[in-house]
Amino acid sequence: MDTKVKAAVLVKPGHVEIREFDMPQLGNGAAICKVLMAGVCGTDKHSYRGETVQYKGTENEIDLPFPIIQGHEIVMEIVAIDEAGARNLSYDGDELKVGDRITICPDVVCGKCWYCKNIPNYPWCEHLQFSYGNMRSCDDGNHLYGGFSQYIYLEPGTRAYKVPDGLPDEMACFTEVMCVTYTLEKAREFSSFSLEGFNFGDTVVVQGAGPLGIAHIAMARMLGAGKIIATDISDYKLDIAKAFGADVVINAETTTAAERIALIKSETNGRGAEIVVECVGRPEVFPEGLKYLRKAGMYLEPGNFVDCGGVDVNVHEICANNLRIVGMTNHTHTKYKTVMEMMLRTKDRFPWERIFSHKFSLAQTEQAIQTSMTKDSMKVLIDPWA
Repeated sequence: MDTKVKAAVLVKPGHVEIREFDMPQLGNGAAICKVLMAGVCGTDKHSYRGETVQYKGTENEIDLPFPIIQGHEIVMEIVAIDEAGARNLSYDGDELKVGDRITICPDVVCGKCWYCKNIPNYPWCEHLQFSYGNMRSCDDGNHLYGGFSQYIYLEPGTRAYKVPDGLPDEMACFTEVMCVTYTLEKAREFSSFSLEGFNFGDTVVVQGAGPLGIAHIAMARMLGAGKIIATDISDYKLDIAKAFGADVVINAETTTAAERIALIKSETNGRGAEIVVECVGRPEVFPEGLKYLRKAGMYLEPGNFVDCGGVDVNVHEICANNLRIVGMTNHTHTKYKTVMEMMLRTKDRFPWERIFSHKFSLAQTEQAIQTSMTKDSMKVLIDPWA
C-alpha cells in the first residue's frame, strides 16, 4: 500500500489545492479504502461558493471546517481492514474483506439519541459525529475524510455497503443521490388520507433537472406517477429528463413564472399537481413551486440542504390551499442495497449513462466543481487515478 496520499483540499471557498498526506495507520474497527470514483454533489458546489452553513437551527448546525477534503458520493475498494472492521462496518451484515467494492452513508451518527433509536431509517441524529466530505477538517484525526482523494479512512461507526457485481463504479457513486428520492416514499405515507400524499397516477412536478431531479423523476416513474413535469434552465438537462420519464418539460429561462404556473395548471385540468419536489437547491424557487400545487397538494423540500438565505412566502396561501410541506434534510440509509439492486435491474430501462456527463482527474478537481455548475453538465465525476 502507498505511504503517501494525494487529495484535493478546499482550503477556503473558491480555492482548491492538491496536497499530500501520510498514509494513516489502521485503527481498531476501521478501514482504509482506495477511492475508485467520486461524484461532485450540489453540497460540494455550495461549499466551493462559500455557502457553508448546514443543519441550521439544529443541534448539529455547522459552518464548514476548512481546510477540508470534499466528496461524499464515493465508490471505493477496501485495501486494509481489521477483524472488528470486517465484522462491524457493513450495514447489511456482510463480512467485509480486502478487495471488496463498497460505498458508504456519509453520516456517522451516535446511535444513542432519541432520533437514532426512534427513527432509525434516516440519519436525524441529535449528536451527529461527522459527515464524510462535509464536517471534518483534513487537519484533524486521520485526515482522509473525503472522496476527492486517492484514499479514504473509514472510522468505526461508518455504515458501509457492498457494491453488487455488475454495477459500474459511476452508478455506485449515484447511490446516495437515489436514496434521497425516498422523500417520495414519505409522501406515500400520507396517501391513506383522502386526496393527500402521493397516489398512483398523480401528477408530479420536479423543479430542477440536475442529478437530484433526474433521480426523483426516475423514482416517481417507478412508483407509479401519472404525468411528470420537469422544469430547468437548461434544455440539455430537460432532454435527459424526458429520457428518464418526464412527459412535459418547461425551460424556466425562456418562460415567466405566470406562464409556468398557467402551463402546469393546463396540464392538470386546471387544478395543479399533487406533488412538487424542489431539486434546484435555491430558496427563490420555493414560493413559485407552492403555486404549482392543487389544494391539499404536497411540496417536498430535499434540495435546500445548505443555508442560502430566506424568501418571502404568503403563509395565508398555505392555509387557504391546505398545502402540505415536507422538509427532508437527509436520505434513508436503510435503502442503499435496495437502490443499488434497483439500478442494476434497470440498466436497460433508463439511460443511466447519460447522467454522467464529465470525468476529471484529481488534479482537475477545481475544474470539475466549476464544470458541475454549468448548464451543460450533469453528474460530474472525479477519478483520483486518472
